[in-house]
Amino acid sequence: MNTLETVKNLLAQTLQLGSRADSLTPDSPLLGALPEIDSMAVVTILTAMEEHYGFIVDDDEISADTFQTLGTLAAFVDQKIGS
Repeated sequence: MNTLETVKNLLAQTLQLGSRADSLTPDSPLLGALPEIDSMAVVTILTAMEEHYGFIVDDDEISADTFQTLGTLAAFVDQKIGS
């Protein structure tokens, strides 16, 4: 499974999106578009990614741009894992 699909699945599980996750594409907006994403959800998503991929995210690495779209979030993960 590629990074995009894995991140999409982590979002679906973490936010309990159900079948709505099926329609997410790399260009799908996240912040402001998914009401489930608030500050606590961001922390939960980051924790899920850290546990799944085995990396640590420092506070200064995260910005609104990271969560702009599914694609930007997957690109962040790719950068963290060195893909």
